[in-house]
Amino acid sequence: MPALQLPWLNKVFYAEVTGTILRHRAQHMLTSSRPRILSGQKANGFPSGKSSGSKKQKQHQRIRKEKPQQHNFTHRLQAAALKSHSGNISCLDFSCNGKYLATCAEDRTVRIWSTKDFMQREHRSMRANVELDHATLVRFSPDCRAFIVWLANGDTLRVFKMTKREDGGYTFTATPEDFPKKHKAPVINIGIANTGKFIMTVSSDTTVLIWSLKGQVLFTINTNQMNNTHAAISPCSRFVASCGFTPDVKVWEVCFGKKGDFQEVVRAFELKGHSAAVHAFAFSNDSRRMASVSKDGTWKLWDTDVEYKKQQDPYLLRTGRFEEASTMRCLLALSPDAQVLALATGSSIHLYNTRRGEKEECFERVHAECIADLSFDITGRFLASCGDRAVRLFHNTAGHRAVVEEMQGHLKRASNDSTRQRLQQQLTQAQDVLRSLGALKK
Repeated sequence: MPALQLPWLNKVFYAEVTGTILRHRAQHMLTSSRPRILSGQKANGFPSGKSSGSKKQKQHQRIRKEKPQQHNFTHRLQAAALKSHSGNISCLDFSCNGKYLATCAEDRTVRIWSTKDFMQREHRSMRANVELDHATLVRFSPDCRAFIVWLANGDTLRVFKMTKREDGGYTFTATPEDFPKKHKAPVINIGIANTGKFIMTVSSDTTVLIWSLKGQVLFTINTNQMNNTHAAISPCSRFVASCGFTPDVKVWEVCFGKKGDFQEVVRAFELKGHSAAVHAFAFSNDSRRMASVSKDGTWKLWDTDVEYKKQQDPYLLRTGRFEEASTMRCLLALSPDAQVLALATGSSIHLYNTRRGEKEECFERVHAECIADLSFDITGRFLASCGDRAVRLFHNTAGHRAVVEEMQGHLKRASNDSTRQRLQQQLTQAQDVLRSLGALKK
């Protein structure tokens, strides 16, 4: 059979394809015979100069790693600023013995501060790491040897025990198991009774849970307030109170037997008088006074030292105006002696004298963010606030002025020299503190 004759066009196409293949083979052999140059190296093996692209990338990474600037705040009554956290602080708590302040933040740490360092240049703190999560709430145990936190992602309680080392420092160890998950809505506050008999947690729905220290739910309170805005345990540990959408504060008694066994939770009394939802409330140190603030634009001081089992209602002692509360979320703190009321909206703090109902101090733009927590220390000397990466401590000048007014009134009624001498000493001390702070009124 005669050989197949290709047309002229096919011959040209075949030649072009063959030439292209040969050229590619030659080019491949040439490049493969050269030594390979790794990225970041010159042909002679030494590191090459950084490209402009890598420089820009490194600069971008450096900018991302830099911490944001700390909020700049100054005031003549600021006693100290605690700044060891690298994330926003959400909660603070003073220990019952007055020696420590606990703070928790988004940086996955809890820090324990020594209160005796507040007036020093250096502010020491001990750090506890919250593994794989961060705490939104923190509370000391009554013996100050442990603390509990609420986990942001875990939605549960975790207990940390504090152990003293040989060198004088402390180690913090989380218990093997967290509390079981029981709440169906975000938790807004936690607390431990000063008797050490129970723990309280409250969520934003209508649920307040009473727990044993081992993580067993003892009782579930339905507040019937549409939603809860705050709940707390009284310092005497007898009561749990809550407020929310309704214009009142409800108070329950948590009852235990003589042997320390839990018995029941019963309704004790209510604070009635507001005309709108209640933002927050607080107890005095002896639980005989309570203060509340409402969306109706008022704050109220109550005498709760009543025989509620005989159906006696609390007495309203004072009502003050605070218009900001009608349009903004408001936090409240009551000094241990109930002489000073602190109200916070946004990033500002207002101090009121509860005896006269007058505003004494105002601190504006205290934090870069809205104030997250507010509390007096157990002595009433300082007011602490948090809202960004710092805790700010203020001298309680309103409290010292209240002592001056009280001592001057007692002096007029003093019947003997020893009482008069003691009152005069307390009066002089309060006046000296105010004078040193430049806050003594003439």
